[in-house]
Amino acid sequence: MTKFFQLVASGAALGAVYALVGLGFVVIYRATGVINLAQAGMVALGAFLVYNATATWDLPFWLAVIVSMGLGALLGIVLERLILRRMVGRPVYAVILVTVGILLLIEPIVTTIWKNPGTNIETPWGLEKVTIGDVNILQVDIATILLAAAVLGVFFAFFRYTKYGVAMRATAVDQEAALAQGINVRRIVALSWAIAGVVAVLAGTMLGAGAGPGTGLGIGITVISLKALPAVVLGGLDSPAGAVVGGLIIGILEVLTAGYQSDVLPFLPGGFAAVMPWVVMLIVLVVRPYGLFGTRDVRRV
Repeated sequence: MTKFFQLVASGAALGAVYALVGLGFVVIYRATGVINLAQAGMVALGAFLVYNATATWDLPFWLAVIVSMGLGALLGIVLERLILRRMVGRPVYAVILVTVGILLLIEPIVTTIWKNPGTNIETPWGLEKVTIGDVNILQVDIATILLAAAVLGVFFAFFRYTKYGVAMRATAVDQEAALAQGINVRRIVALSWAIAGVVAVLAGTMLGAGAGPGTGLGIGITVISLKALPAVVLGGLDSPAGAVVGGLIIGILEVLTAGYQSDVLPFLPGGFAAVMPWVVMLIVLVVRPYGLFGTRDVRRV
């Protein structure tokens, strides 16, 4: 049981990272109805921005994160203004392909500028561990889980109690109707991209500071970030709470698969845990395409 609880703790930490990345997917989807695959590239860029601010600019960690969040928001606004705004009225699949193009553009830029530093982002808590019973949990993992919970709380308050949050929800339902009600749709969409940029920096920071498999600064950040997509599909593309729950489920399933595959499923190929999130996504799309907490699309026929 010690091994089981240790794996669950590690999986929850990984799932919290998926949740943070997934919240970026959700905020864009709620405002535009588009799955923003460029979010994975923004996460990688956010991680290296924080690393650059701490290692090169010698800023304190928290100041580096705040500055990088501002840069991430600015990047989101620039992408929306220069590229995505020109896609208004185009088919959804065309806009999604544009976000794929942005992802393919950001990734080589990041690797060209920073290459692979072979280190982690230095945080105030380092790689210290907390022991609960026989289970050792990294402080960075605890911080990641708490951060995901805090961001979810902020998202809930924003969408529920602020006029911009309500306007964002209305824009996602029907942009023309939102315009008729006096909502500045362009401003709302730009705001959603700015928020996605901020969340990408937070997710990238925790990924770059992590010590688990695949985490830390490296070109693999983009691949890990894309695994948040199955988490969002599982939880529901328009549900912030679903992104968090889906992220935790996917993270725990992935780590448990890696820990027990050789004992329980020895006939599967090695490294099957890496594709487990995508297997779950395929099953969810077949059985419950709107996810656990997503809004069911009901149409009169």
